Amino acid sequence: MDLTAFFKMSYGLYVVSAEADGQKAGCVINTATQVTAEPPRMMVAVHKDNVTTGVISAAGAFTVTAIDMTADMPYIGNFGFRTSANYDKFEKYGCETSAVGSPYSPQHACAVFACKVVETVDVGSHLLFVGDVVDAQKLSDEAPLTYSYYHSTLKGKTPPKASSYQG
Repeated sequence: MDLTAFFKMSYGLYVVSAEADGQKAGCVINTATQVTAEPPRMMVAVHKDNVTTGVISAAGAFTVTAIDMTADMPYIGNFGFRTSANYDKFEKYGCETSAVGSPYSPQHACAVFACKVVETVDVGSHLLFVGDVVDAQKLSDEAPLTYSYYHSTLKGKTPPKASSYQG
């Protein structure tokens, strides 16, 4: 089987975030999608070992920002290659609070979606969080950053906890 076929799937890059019990957490994901229009629902896949997963579970809510084409590797590294366990990922890039109480950074983001968890599905290495979108805002006219552009132009790597990681 040629697992590189999955690289032909169309993905964006997103920051998913939440706050519970005074802990802010967020991480870069490439698996976020609208799953229904009525009611408006989104799904995100987050690795079980990520601090963000536990915070989303405790909060019962999450916020997704669509990363835009202005993002650079330091921004992606800040949210994607550090742990929320002992590092405030929002300090450097600013922090707003979404309609569900989750932190998010409006920098390098073209849209934000605030979601209340309605279902959690265990899919092996990841949990899928399905959420009712309670608020959505367009933040800029910038185009969203694609996973293909991240790999081909920014020369970004796929970290081991990404849903598309191939070892």
